Amino acid sequence: MKKAIFRFYAELNDFLDKSTRFKPFEYKFLGNPSVKDVIETLGVPHTEVDLILVNSKNVDFNYNLKDGDFVSVYPVFESFDISGLKGGEALRNIKFIADVHLGKLARLLRILGFDTIYKNNLNDREIIEKSIAEKRVILTRDMGILKNGKVNRGYFVRSDKPRLQVKEVIRRFDLYSLISPFNRCPICNGELTEVDKKSILSAIPQKTRNHYNEFKACRSCGKIYWRGTHFKRIEDFIKEIMAEKA
Repeated sequence: MKKAIFRFYAELNDFLDKSTRFKPFEYKFLGNPSVKDVIETLGVPHTEVDLILVNSKNVDFNYNLKDGDFVSVYPVFESFDISGLKGGEALRNIKFIADVHLGKLARLLRILGFDTIYKNNLNDREIIEKSIAEKRVILTRDMGILKNGKVNRGYFVRSDKPRLQVKEVIRRFDLYSLISPFNRCPICNGELTEVDKKSILSAIPQKTRNHYNEFKACRSCGKIYWRGTHFKRIEDFIKEIMAEKA
């Protein structure tokens, strides 16, 4: 029986057994399994991992574990530029696709200006295919989808409360500077564009005509938006999010 020592860092410990969190621990194995297979056997989806050091040297998921190895596993450093070390690219033009359980999170992300696909009838295969084709990060509460070998962009959302979920995603991917409200349709994810008030008079309530002059319409579904009382709530929520960064 061979042995290796593993040490997981930061939030990767969320996936581990309590007895192995935040400390080195021994892992026994036969043969020479890939480090990716072992990491997922221990409960950590490979999409949560950004950097693996074996005996202080950078390796990829295909590395075959050897007797006596010391393996350090780090989470996605989206808020730091380590592309030179890991050979990857930063995801600054970030786009999401949310699974069927995260409709409220998707709506909040759209309100904040983030391109987020969500349909309550998409199955796992369709979500994965769209993620790959459109280079979207999968947001999910289903760990199984993130362990699919085809997935290379994904994040397991820890919270089950929408407002906390959106804060978690903003914090996790360091998106504070990219928040841009009133630019994306929360209903269909289409882009909003300014429209002339005169051209939409028949489509808006009389009270709205009397109190507002600036309007936007969704390029995809045509829904019209204006900065009503709800926008103050959005601004307050953004201040709440930004306060966490300070």
